[in-house]
Amino acid sequence: MARRRKIYEGTAKDLFEGPEPGTIVAYFKDDAAGRRNQKRGIITGKGVINNRISEFVMTRLGEVGIPTHFLRRLNMREQLLREVEIIPIQVMVRNLVAGSLAKRFGLDEGQPLGRSIVEFYYKNEELGDPLVLEEHITAFGWANHHEIDEMMNLALRANDFMSGLFLAIGIRLVDFRLEFGRLWDGEQMRIMIADEISPDNCRLWDAETNEKLDIDRFHRDMGDIEQAYQEVARRLGILPDPGPGDVQGPTLVQ
Repeated sequence: MARRRKIYEGTAKDLFEGPEPGTIVAYFKDDAAGRRNQKRGIITGKGVINNRISEFVMTRLGEVGIPTHFLRRLNMREQLLREVEIIPIQVMVRNLVAGSLAKRFGLDEGQPLGRSIVEFYYKNEELGDPLVLEEHITAFGWANHHEIDEMMNLALRANDFMSGLFLAIGIRLVDFRLEFGRLWDGEQMRIMIADEISPDNCRLWDAETNEKLDIDRFHRDMGDIEQAYQEVARRLGILPDPGPGDVQGPTLVQ
């Protein structure tokens, strides 16, 4: 295994310097955490499955012209990504009432919305990723109006495509959070989807039973978490095959 320098350590992923300039390697872990790390645990095999699901969805998005920083999967737990400048805003697209939206307005989960809702959250775990307005984003210099419009446009395009993708396998895309990054080529800049797309940041419900097939099973102590992730991968036809990199992470250079 090549020696790499760790550049970021997160709950679900670690990031390492890539083999070529302008690239990074993401290593998917089995760790899970609740808001503000109030709850922590291990979901066995989550990293392997999330790696494959994110590869699958990111590849399909690229095929329909939606830019992402994904390049290719390296092994069962690693993928090669373009290095981008992460915008500290999470863009959430909601198709049904669930989670914090239900709590804020006293609504029943699963209630349909007249149209998809787009929300912005400031990416800061210590503050609990607070909900913010476009005025906050521009006033604090996190992104300008053009970048916000581009993020919204890409998020809604991704929502249209992913909703159909999942519905075709009997899964309803309730809501999801996306991160975005700036890719610089000289003075030219492009906005693209970054991070991952998996049951860690998507609410996925069985289209017939509304059974939760995502990280909410961990947050709400519902059990059968590993089975839920495996079910999403099975329906997508991408259950992981044996290969290198399943257990050990990269050799680190401190």
